Amino acid sequence: MKRVLNDFRPFLGLFCASTGRKLLGGAALAALTGLMGMALLGLSGWFITATALAGLVPATAWAFDVFMPSAAIRLFALGRTAARYGERLVTHDATLGLLAALRGRLFRGWSAPGAARALAMRPARLLFRLTADVDALDTVYLRVLVPLGTTLVATLAAGIALAFISPALGVAVFAVLMLTGTFVAGITARSATPATLRRAARIETLRARVIDLASGQTDLLMAGRIPAQRAALAEVDARLAADDHRLNRIEARAGLAHGLLAAVLPALVLVAAAAIAAGGHIGAPGVALALLITMAATEPFAALRRGALDFARARLAARRTGPALLCAAFPVGAEPAPGLAAELHHVTLRHDAALAPILRDLSLSVREGEHIALIGPSGVGKTSVIQCLAGDLPPTAGSVRVTATARLTQRTELFRDGLRENLRLGAPMASDAQMMAVLAQAGLESIIHALPSGLDTELGDGGQGLSGGQARRLALARLMLRDVPLWLLDEPTEGLDGETARDVLARLRHAAGNRATITATHIRREAEDADRLLILGDGGIKASHIRGSPGFEAALNDLRPD
Repeated sequence: MKRVLNDFRPFLGLFCASTGRKLLGGAALAALTGLMGMALLGLSGWFITATALAGLVPATAWAFDVFMPSAAIRLFALGRTAARYGERLVTHDATLGLLAALRGRLFRGWSAPGAARALAMRPARLLFRLTADVDALDTVYLRVLVPLGTTLVATLAAGIALAFISPALGVAVFAVLMLTGTFVAGITARSATPATLRRAARIETLRARVIDLASGQTDLLMAGRIPAQRAALAEVDARLAADDHRLNRIEARAGLAHGLLAAVLPALVLVAAAAIAAGGHIGAPGVALALLITMAATEPFAALRRGALDFARARLAARRTGPALLCAAFPVGAEPAPGLAAELHHVTLRHDAALAPILRDLSLSVREGEHIALIGPSGVGKTSVIQCLAGDLPPTAGSVRVTATARLTQRTELFRDGLRENLRLGAPMASDAQMMAVLAQAGLESIIHALPSGLDTELGDGGQGLSGGQARRLALARLMLRDVPLWLLDEPTEGLDGETARDVLARLRHAAGNRATITATHIRREAEDADRLLILGDGGIKASHIRGSPGFEAALNDLRPD
């Protein structure tokens, strides 16, 4: 039980912080609906029986009060309808609000340092978890907590009502309902757990293999692996169907158990109530009341049964999303001192699972408008410094102060969407005129005008439809839309031919203007216009050369030529 509570603790904390009052109000309305239904059924049975018996004798027929019970029946009927409507309205509104808050918290958690690398390694799985796990968590409230609360209230109310007829009968019915209902729900949840967990894993596998088949069909066709991939999909689908069949059998057995409870318990209560009536303690209307209240008390167990089946899936979702809920987003560092764009003081950087830090005791100050190039052999930490300044790699020691930044990574990240939407990733509120201006700066204006749909042109996956140089220019245009004091450039012309690379660099330098830039590079053309060269190595800065110094040209000569 303690482990279950620990798994759900982050979710329950969000539960209380976001829409806790609404959720509790919805649960209360659900319990009120159940109570109104029990009262309506029990009073109706008592009234019909009492009316029939009173009508047998003219004297009692004239004296029998039909108005108060009939008015109470109307009150319970209208009250149940209103409570049911309010319960559906409040619970669904509260659940949607809770799921919206959950998605927002997960996005903030998955925007923490290092999350982008994990997402890039397993995008399909994390996207599936963001959607399927969040959907599974609404089970906790709608199919577990609300039915559980309604069942407890209905069971307690039935026990109290029957205790007025006979205390022993009330206690017995309460105990049987609690023990039997709890036992059936617990056995159902335990029996369904293995199949539920296997089903969740196989749905992920099926989704991933379908994506592999769709995105890699050309390579699979060339390798003659299409039939094998289809066979693998069919095998996973068959196992998934077997898990569904297993869960259906468990649900059927749980339904049978609840059906037996709903049939046997009222029959036993009827026998007990008849015995009490034979002793003269209650009449036939009291027997009808006891019978119908018992029947109504067994109804909430049907809703709880479905929640027991889905509980394992909800717990798995809570376990997987819990760390992201508890993870705070990367805190924005304080602004650097006046006149500086960035400051690093005695910073140590270590990547996840790395045996040793890649950089130790690194200190660096970047002036406003200064252009710095980070150079050195591959693996010395050039990109790590860029990641640290961008907030994607938090330091394990030291402090980072940096102004607002924009980053151009080694890869050109374009999406299957329109040109306009790809540009708006850099500035969501940018106008078409601003977009055309930066496209002209990036050297794409004539190409965009030649396209039939202009900015509405749709790109394929990864920017298909554009050449490598055009895609890089589009990424550059997106960077230019970001009006920030510091640009972080990670090998901005890698993979481009010499002529295209020099043109891109010229446009980049012109667009930078008074902004500070930090460029991680091992190519001469990307470093030759820097104001300062920083040579990284041995876990820190080995040397620093200012433009015009003898070491500056020597360091440039050690870089890869154009």
